[in-house]
Amino acid sequence: MDNFQKKFLEEASDLISRLEQSLLELEQNMNDPDLVDGVFRIMHSLKGGGGMFGFENVSNYTHKLENLYDLVRQKKLKVNREILDITFESADHITSMLNDDGSQTSQIVANEAILQRRIDAILSGKPSEKEEVGHIVETTTDSDEVVATYYIKVKPFESIQNNGTNPFFLIDELVGLGPHKVNVFYNGIPDLENFVFDKTYISWEIILATEQGEQAIQDVFIFVEDDCEVKVEKIADADIFKFDGIEPLLQCQHDFSFDIAKIKSLAETTISLEKAKKEQNKLENAGDEHIKKFSRESTISGIRVDSEKIDTLMNLVSELITTQAGLNLYAENNKSPELISIAESLENISRQLRDTAFSITLIPIDYLVMRFRRLIRDLSREVGKEIAFEARGAETELDKTLIEGITEPLMHILRNSIDHGIETAEERVAKGKNPEGKIILQAYYSGSQVVIAVTDDGKGMDLAKIRKKAIDKGLIKPDAQLSAKETTDLIFVPGFSTSDKVTSISGRGVGMDVVKRKVSDIRGTVSVSTEKDEGTTITIKLPLTLSIIDGMLVRIYDTDYIIPLSVIDTIFAVEHEKIKSAYNNIINIEGVQYPFYYLREEFGIEEDIPEKEEIIMVKYEDKRIGIVVDSITGEYQAVLKPLGKLYRQQDIFSGASILGDGTVALVLDTHKVINQFTKYNEI
Repeated sequence: MDNFQKKFLEEASDLISRLEQSLLELEQNMNDPDLVDGVFRIMHSLKGGGGMFGFENVSNYTHKLENLYDLVRQKKLKVNREILDITFESADHITSMLNDDGSQTSQIVANEAILQRRIDAILSGKPSEKEEVGHIVETTTDSDEVVATYYIKVKPFESIQNNGTNPFFLIDELVGLGPHKVNVFYNGIPDLENFVFDKTYISWEIILATEQGEQAIQDVFIFVEDDCEVKVEKIADADIFKFDGIEPLLQCQHDFSFDIAKIKSLAETTISLEKAKKEQNKLENAGDEHIKKFSRESTISGIRVDSEKIDTLMNLVSELITTQAGLNLYAENNKSPELISIAESLENISRQLRDTAFSITLIPIDYLVMRFRRLIRDLSREVGKEIAFEARGAETELDKTLIEGITEPLMHILRNSIDHGIETAEERVAKGKNPEGKIILQAYYSGSQVVIAVTDDGKGMDLAKIRKKAIDKGLIKPDAQLSAKETTDLIFVPGFSTSDKVTSISGRGVGMDVVKRKVSDIRGTVSVSTEKDEGTTITIKLPLTLSIIDGMLVRIYDTDYIIPLSVIDTIFAVEHEKIKSAYNNIINIEGVQYPFYYLREEFGIEEDIPEKEEIIMVKYEDKRIGIVVDSITGEYQAVLKPLGKLYRQQDIFSGASILGDGTVALVLDTHKVINQFTKYNEI
């Protein structure tokens, strides 16, 4: 059961994320019945799964919310701000219940009591302490619901238990809808030799009288439609269990079906035949459309895979590529045409497997956007500001490791935008702005990188204030001449802050240094641009992956290095004398002047300088800058391994890779190489 509970917790986490997304959309369109149905189905799923896997507290609580939204579906209750607030808070409450290790139980119980009182106030039509509650809609129909009788046949597939579904719980939930008679079929059970304990061999037929309607019956099976056959047939517009003479027709032996024809005949003598047929056709047609709708929605377009299995797959692919490099080297050294051919074929397969495995690890940034929408909604209301949030390029995909690493920095940036960037409505109106502020998160691919930019239309950064604070803290001299970019970059210095007060949202503004450090930890860069009273944009650039790259294997003296192919523009062979005589590290190639960095000189290597060297032009922002190496070995699939503690301060290396002969090649981060050596050359 532990494995099943773990799967339910994963499923519940996804359901709660979907719930928050539906609520945010419902907040914009409170009269959309499809969104209401979506919220209702999520509650129903949480209720059923919670009860099945031992989370009774979750099941009981979501049952009450399910009832609340059922009234909305029946148009007896209207959605408004109070209902949405309660449901948002309920999503947090359910998450707390699922994650509770016993340390928060008393707080959870207290929170639930408060939420229960607010829900009861809505259902009773009494005003709550927070604001006006949802109100019951007056209807002109009878308060008594119409009871109908249905014939249901349930035949589970043998494999239904594989996903943790217990068919007995389905039947138990079904018969809880009203008076019933159940017949069990055992004729599918094999002999003992062929019996498998975790397969399901029995099926059921049920006659059920209920006022809940066919929809409630279908909802019982809504999440197992692909795991069983379910037939629902309405046989009377009344409770047949109240008919005289019905009892003998309900008595039958196991493995023999109810005589539905006789039951229907008896019903037809009691109620109007014409009315029964008319109502039956109407409901059956509606039921067919509903079944078709949910059949489309339940089409399986993917499967859930444990993230640990994906990590294991990527590790195995990485080891395969390392082994492949060894095989290639062995084949070349032995000059065997057959072995070389096999090695080349295997290399092609390995490359395809690498690309496929890598694509599995990619997650759309939309995964984060939902969390950010909720964050901005809650924090903007807390600080009393009107803020609209827009996400662009949310379909952009990123390695799951990078998604995990970028979440905290982005949340900190958004909190700063809300607290310090966006002005109050009054301040914005006084500046001639729209009273509603705006935050835009934009993601897109740029070559081998993913760019994520967060832009607000707030007051921007006060460069004079930043400069004064830096002087007061002794970070720069009073007469220092700084460009606008150099001034804004001061916000990334540890402990730097222009905030004069502590807030519950962004503290004292401390933390942009942490943002930069965490982005650097995943081989990314962060920059900021700002205009006074126009707003601020913070841009993060990240590699597509952290694990495997296509690189160019180069050599300097007796050491191998790898430069990512994605940053390489062109390569030129240049005589050493031309490099040596270049003025101020500027070289003329084919009539064009290029700045370059001579890595031998930067690394302090003077032995065995070759007569001809290679200058690799790499892309740096909107420029091309040369990196000079001794020689180029060729293209190489590099499996990145982290550097040990001794090399943590070597920022210019993003990792290392084991070559086919067992030696190690360091992976150069050309962006940081250029940044670091530029800084050293200026000192």
